[in-house]
Amino acid sequence: MVEPGTLFVVPTPIGNLEDITLRALKVLEAVDLVACEDTRTSGVLLAHFGIRTPRVSFHAHNEHRRTDPLVDRIEAGASVALVTDAGTPGISDPGFLLVRACVARGVPVVALPGATAFVPALVASGLPCERFVFEGFLPVKKGRQTRLAQLAAETRSIVLYESPHKAERTLADLAAHLGSDRPAALARELTKKFEEVARGTLGSLAAEFASRDRIRGEIVIVVGPAGAAESKPDSPR
Repeated sequence: MVEPGTLFVVPTPIGNLEDITLRALKVLEAVDLVACEDTRTSGVLLAHFGIRTPRVSFHAHNEHRRTDPLVDRIEAGASVALVTDAGTPGISDPGFLLVRACVARGVPVVALPGATAFVPALVASGLPCERFVFEGFLPVKKGRQTRLAQLAAETRSIVLYESPHKAERTLADLAAHLGSDRPAALARELTKKFEEVARGTLGSLAAEFASRDRIRGEIVIVVGPAGAAESKPDSPR
């Protein structure tokens, strides 16, 4: 099932280790090398399933210099699995540069389906999910106000990622630019013991999370389409 000279893009669990697929485990065990965002984090996952495949680091700070050597190695016949700490490589995580380089050089790329945070957050939000736009992380400084202004009139549901220590600010900014009564949901700690999906409006969610002493876990924010106030979810819970 693992062809030589191929890059495999392998999603890994975002929390619950049982969310990895049987196919992913077979690929990780059979390839010659696993390229990891963090070899220590991936090492814990691989050890849990008894996989001893050699690992090499491939992350945001070294992917530019490691891309070509990895592609060279694949062209020479090696099979390589690309993983990140959690979720699907390339989705707000390293991976795009390596996939692009392989495609440009005619190297086969096989992307496995699997775990990613925004899909369960969107589906559980109670907001329209037949059409949506994934925005990843908002710019921290330059371009942030412009992006928020563009999103104000978005007629599809909006999905955003955010870190826990910036969630309060982002909710406040979204409420200010998109309207405090815009329906929204915030999901955190997805698939883990303390998983939470809070639903309400941008205004109520901003107030709720501003009142908390500390916010834990990676955050997914889902905002309803412009004009969707009539589809407003329940209050935060």
